[in-house]
Amino acid sequence: MVDELVLLASELVTNAVRYGARRPVEMVLWFVDGYFWLAVSDHGSGRPRVGSPGRRDCGGRGLLLVDRVADVWAVVARPGCGKSVVVGMRRR
Repeated sequence: MVDELVLLASELVTNAVRYGARRPVEMVLWFVDGYFWLAVSDHGSGRPRVGSPGRRDCGGRGLLLVDRVADVWAVVARPGCGKSVVVGMRRR
């Protein structure tokens, strides 16, 4: 479970740094109701989407990994301050 949380954090922070608005990126991790929750926030205006990269593409798999590893995830708009990607993993 720790490995999966580290993978999710790495992918989401990498996306926020690469595609965010070059302002600080914030990451928060907490546990509640049997779930570990991870939120990564940036000030970018774009809304991330799950890609469909080709076999030879070097990138575009971050949210595919998130979609497959996390039990639940969502993009939460923060009007005037960007967005947060929030993922939840049930404690195993």
